[in-house]
Amino acid sequence: MLNVEDLKGRTYEERMEDVMRELPIRSSEWTNYNASDPGITIIENLTAFSALQGAEIVNLSYRAKMALLKMAGFVPARGKCARVLLSDEEITRPGILRAGQRFHIGDLCFETNKDISVGCGRITDVFACSGGEFRDISYVLDKEISVPAKLFGDSPKAGNSVYFIIDGDIAALKEIILYIKMVEKSYRNKTVDRLEHIFADLEWECYTAEGFVKISARDFTNAFVNSGEIRVALPDRKPEICDEAPQKGYCIRATLKRADYDIVPKITNVFGFLFEVWQKDTRSFSTTSNKNDLIKVTSPIGEDVHYLIFGKENKGSSYRRYELTTEDYRNGRFVNYEKNDDGSVSFTFSEEKHGYAPIKVKDAVRVILYSEEVMRRYNVGKVIGYDDQEIQLPIKKIVHETFFLIARRKDENGYLYDFVRPEKKADGALYYHLLEGDGRIIIEDAGDFIDADLFMGGVSVTAGNLGNITAGNRLSIEGDSGIHFYNPGAATGGCFRENLDQVRERFLMDMRTPYRAVTAADYEKLAITTPGLCIKKAKAIMSENENLVRLVILPESDETFPKLSNIYIDRVKARLEDRRLITSKFMIIKPSFVPVGVKCTVYVKRHYLDCRKQIIERIRTILDYINSDHNFGDKLQFEDVFHGIEDLECVEYVYELSLFSENNNLAQLKEFDIYPRQDVLCYPGEINLEIVSSDR
Repeated sequence: MLNVEDLKGRTYEERMEDVMRELPIRSSEWTNYNASDPGITIIENLTAFSALQGAEIVNLSYRAKMALLKMAGFVPARGKCARVLLSDEEITRPGILRAGQRFHIGDLCFETNKDISVGCGRITDVFACSGGEFRDISYVLDKEISVPAKLFGDSPKAGNSVYFIIDGDIAALKEIILYIKMVEKSYRNKTVDRLEHIFADLEWECYTAEGFVKISARDFTNAFVNSGEIRVALPDRKPEICDEAPQKGYCIRATLKRADYDIVPKITNVFGFLFEVWQKDTRSFSTTSNKNDLIKVTSPIGEDVHYLIFGKENKGSSYRRYELTTEDYRNGRFVNYEKNDDGSVSFTFSEEKHGYAPIKVKDAVRVILYSEEVMRRYNVGKVIGYDDQEIQLPIKKIVHETFFLIARRKDENGYLYDFVRPEKKADGALYYHLLEGDGRIIIEDAGDFIDADLFMGGVSVTAGNLGNITAGNRLSIEGDSGIHFYNPGAATGGCFRENLDQVRERFLMDMRTPYRAVTAADYEKLAITTPGLCIKKAKAIMSENENLVRLVILPESDETFPKLSNIYIDRVKARLEDRRLITSKFMIIKPSFVPVGVKCTVYVKRHYLDCRKQIIERIRTILDYINSDHNFGDKLQFEDVFHGIEDLECVEYVYELSLFSENNNLAQLKEFDIYPRQDVLCYPGEINLEIVSSDR
């Protein structure tokens, strides 16, 4: 399947030439190669069939190709709207942002999905507490500066806390969203579970009349290891003013219950009272109601909209359409409508006045609001019924979650309408795939909907990955309020559904990614990519006599000589244990470090300053295997040090140079070069430098 183009490109004549060349090799008794020979006729027929197969195999249907990939465990990843957190810092009084509220930055539109309370409070102070002593780190609230603060001190311990002081009445809120910016290490791998806490455990509390009470929190920072959001759920009990910290106010506190950090957490910024919006632009909005009499609808997509009203007259999934009217006692499927002063529209059904009305069941009435653009071209085609029928939609870059089709069928009483979402299976259902980026649908199974007319129902568009805006933008709310909203973190998640080529490429990449530890490179790759860990180097040392792999690992650390903690050892072991061969064994060993001394005499040019400093820095850089690309056991070559010094502009020439190991058990000198043990890294030791000024 992966290389079928070669099959397609070979002609019948080329295939017959191959067959005729192979015949004498495969059968020495075959002597008649004339076209009249029955054997040749059979071969010609089989070759012709093979040529036809080669031409047709690349014409497999979309369904067949996806089925083959699904057998290997690969299905298309769904499209998503980009999501971003916004700060309400410019709102001075409590208020409500309604569902569907729109925000703009350039050509991008973001929308809320639900009603949101804003302007209820502010974080005014942040205090770090260690051993009962408070440190004011409130400068992390200033978004204009990014001065790192050690959140739990130089040596984080269980019992250390951080206090967030809040003004404003937060009693009406159910949740507070914070965004924390940390000093992060690029070496650290992402965790599979974003809520997993590897190096620390936190207890979150809120101050009430009963003192501090435990509250739940969803911490996406991995306990202040990475930048991310923290969603704090407020207690049922009313929060009270806390006077335990140096500054009074409502208080939320996070306390360390376990602290085994590999790197001391440093925080740069705290942003509070955020809310989430999604990058989408709704063009057609749908809402349902269980009521069958008076329904009130407020348009989230503007005032210039068109309405389609549908109601259920029998139990089941199908609807009938009702026309809008302002007249009473007009026989037929009609619904009275009236525009209200608040901008909403009321719809009233009456069987007494018109002879028809929906029954009272779940989702008895559906109201669809169309923009002018969508209403003009919402008819997309007809269901023909052949396999994998494709229909091009008039709109591209569609939001998968909001999209559905209206399928119209005719019966003896008029038209029936069904609302069909993508990839929803049921007996007799219309089953189709939505390729939202391309704006196409592929009907896999027409079910009972052959000859049905199709119309677009709910439609929102998105920019996909272009909606993943960077941090630090200001989004304006729709209207003339002049209020802006700041996003402290970058938007995430924006993408379109994977197409066939993308799924295939992901399959090929997975095939090339080591899962089973076989070679030394496999062990090193699997160790370095252990989720949640921050590993700089790994070296697998194979011992065939013992059937044992010794794996030495260097973690990222604030320490000069990083130590391998039990957390690292246990997590790497667990990862490799699932992936090693049954007959193989492995052992994780801690890194060792050897100082390498240098003695040299260097002639330098007369008019250069800081020659000694430049030469020593160059030597230290070459000898530093901990912070370079050199791995465990790499040879330190004399010529690398010699030429490294000689290449400096201030150096005339190197008169004398010698290297020596300060620990012969860890590294030895052989023919001027240093040979470290396979689990050892070099670092600069004693440097004895004599500077001689040149005449030039």
